[in-house]
Amino acid sequence: MNKVYGSAGEALDGLLFDGMLVAAGGFGLCGIPELLIAAIRDAGTKDLTVASNNAGVDGFGLGVLLQTRQVKKMISSYVGENAEFMRQYLSGELELEFNPQGTLAERMRAGGAGIPGFYTATGVGTVIAEGKEHHDFDGKTYILERGIVADLSIVKAWKADPSGNLVFRKTARNFNVPAATCGRTCVVEVEEVVPLGSLDPDTIHLPGIYVHRIIAGTHEKRIEQRTVRKRENA
Repeated sequence: MNKVYGSAGEALDGLLFDGMLVAAGGFGLCGIPELLIAAIRDAGTKDLTVASNNAGVDGFGLGVLLQTRQVKKMISSYVGENAEFMRQYLSGELELEFNPQGTLAERMRAGGAGIPGFYTATGVGTVIAEGKEHHDFDGKTYILERGIVADLSIVKAWKADPSGNLVFRKTARNFNVPAATCGRTCVVEVEEVVPLGSLDPDTIHLPGIYVHRIIAGTHEKRIEQRTVRKRENA
């Protein structure tokens, strides 16, 4: 089955609706599905809830959806690199559900594995635990976290074959794998679509059973924070 579409807009056709929950892969600016994000912006879909480690930076990545006020709520671990994200949250314009990073990854993984919830000690005794079910196991308190099942997953991979088997490049794997598995529909953008059978089965990071649609395109690889050492006098 060929899952390759001609553009991001074509791949998202019929999948978007106002108020939907989107799981987005990426970490900072590493491995973000920028082409699919731009297509959601162009579609004008609004009142989105987006589950993602963070929200890119101002004007790039998920930051473009914040600029256009298409995001109603973020489920995230980190807000520090996006001034508009912080401004909207602090002014009460944007809902934010903070998740410890590992908890967010496990919520996505659990949703993809059909696990409705799990107990974790992370966040016990903090604002994270407020309103959540507590339970003691072997004398230690845990809180119940719900698995995330998204209406749509958007992720970025390095290579794909027409069946959707994916290979990620180094740290760009990050949240992309759990995000991909937790969506009812998963759309992937890649740098290269390779012939069927050309990927070594032992190198595939995500099998095509999780992937529904694929696009290939050119990506901008920004450095989020470029830090260099001051040159010493000779």
